[in-house]
Amino acid sequence: MPRQEVVLVLDFGSQYNQLIARRIREKKVFSRIVPHNITAQEIRQINPKGLILSGGPASIYGPRVPKPRKEIFELGIPVLGICYGMQAMAHMLGGKVTKASHREYGRAELAIDDFKDIFRGLDKKIICWMSHGDFVSKLPAGFKRIGHTSNTRYAVIADKDRGFYGVQFHPEVAHTPKGNRIIANFLFNICGCKGTWSARSFIAESVAGIKRTVDKEKVVCGLSGGVDSSVAAVLINKAIGRQLTCIFINNGLLRKGEAERVKKTFRKHFHINLRYVNAEGRFLKALKGVIDPEKKRKIIGHEFIRAFEREARKIGSMGYLAQGTLYPDVIESKSAFGGPSATIKTHHNVGGLPLNMKFKLVEPLRELFKDEVRQVGKELGLSDEIILRQPFPGPGLAIRIIGDITKARLDLLREVDAIVLNEIKKAGFYRKVWQSFAVLLPIKTVGVMGDERTYENVIALRAVNSVDGMTADWAKLPYELLGRISNRIINEVRGVNRVVYDISSKPPSTIEWE
Repeated sequence: MPRQEVVLVLDFGSQYNQLIARRIREKKVFSRIVPHNITAQEIRQINPKGLILSGGPASIYGPRVPKPRKEIFELGIPVLGICYGMQAMAHMLGGKVTKASHREYGRAELAIDDFKDIFRGLDKKIICWMSHGDFVSKLPAGFKRIGHTSNTRYAVIADKDRGFYGVQFHPEVAHTPKGNRIIANFLFNICGCKGTWSARSFIAESVAGIKRTVDKEKVVCGLSGGVDSSVAAVLINKAIGRQLTCIFINNGLLRKGEAERVKKTFRKHFHINLRYVNAEGRFLKALKGVIDPEKKRKIIGHEFIRAFEREARKIGSMGYLAQGTLYPDVIESKSAFGGPSATIKTHHNVGGLPLNMKFKLVEPLRELFKDEVRQVGKELGLSDEIILRQPFPGPGLAIRIIGDITKARLDLLREVDAIVLNEIKKAGFYRKVWQSFAVLLPIKTVGVMGDERTYENVIALRAVNSVDGMTADWAKLPYELLGRISNRIINEVRGVNRVVYDISSKPPSTIEWE
């Protein structure tokens, strides 16, 4: 899919790769992470405005270390090397890299020697974040020093005639306060970017690309009501209309009113061709008596595949399967190098679908991060209720019920869950915490209600703060809010007489209980 301007991030194994890509996109310039050994021909096909060589854990003189192809420096495209990327560039162009006697890690004061171009608008000295065990000890021909620290003579180097720059520190991290300005200077002063990429331009390009690729064939999409599948469905519908059929499977494990909301939103508001499948009975029958959480997940996944397969066969011939795959998934699967052939390709076992279900895959969001998907959803007219909703697990309420899954236990948890979300939203905490939900425990406790003894269910409340779900800390919700939630649950939901609050973090615990 052609883009007005793109900057490529060559991946040398840095833990900050995604952060570099994010910083570029924050400047409204599209970025893409590609393998470190991308060829010059592949780069020409993409026609980027600039290249950024990422950091990485390797030493340039070590065995089997990642190195860029030397011909990329002959393309006439500006290059910014960050940490290891700077060392790799210096080494490939005839300079020398030396192992440091002491690794430099952490905060450092950078003295700027040249205030033009990449350092335009900055003070004489700035704080930067170092993390390196090697350093450039001899500059390649044509390079000059434009910044130094007390420990690193060549902290920033440049060959301005060719547009090559190297920084030994990490401008992409928050610990380099002026790092965003440095990246912006590279993008706009050196690469000549205009900053025209936005959710609106992405939608226009995607719609044209989907039309061109799908042509007259039909597309089927599994719609869950979550952020990713919802945005993908609305975007594809904008492109091809009735050629798209969405299948929404009610597995009986959804939140209160979820099925009705999905049908109303996508049928009435967006006029999407939606097929609703009530498979609650099949799922509950398959889950009867199952206690082990992994078995629950496998059964739910298997039943979903069977239900999806049955409904897809009723539709008839379908050429494409749509999925809401996001960019972090692509990066983590080591298939970052994109282009049209990677954006839409043939898959025979996508998401666990049976081998005999042969679709070509369309993934319109595969080059977006989660917050960008939300921006696209907003631009497409999706409500905040959908695009800003907290993560909800694929197996639904089944993994928030510890023990046996029954219709009665699901209905009880649905009522509890509705109260929790209502109070969290009223108190203004819904968008402040990563997730907030209730868990039905497999025990009963003694209580007193109306001067009578009760022996009823226990509910655990869980609320966590997180950035990406990989780690999480329990949320310090106000006691008054916890009290209101507890009182409402016990008073309004028959069968519950005790509420507890989970104050464990991840790790060692997980966010979900199962």
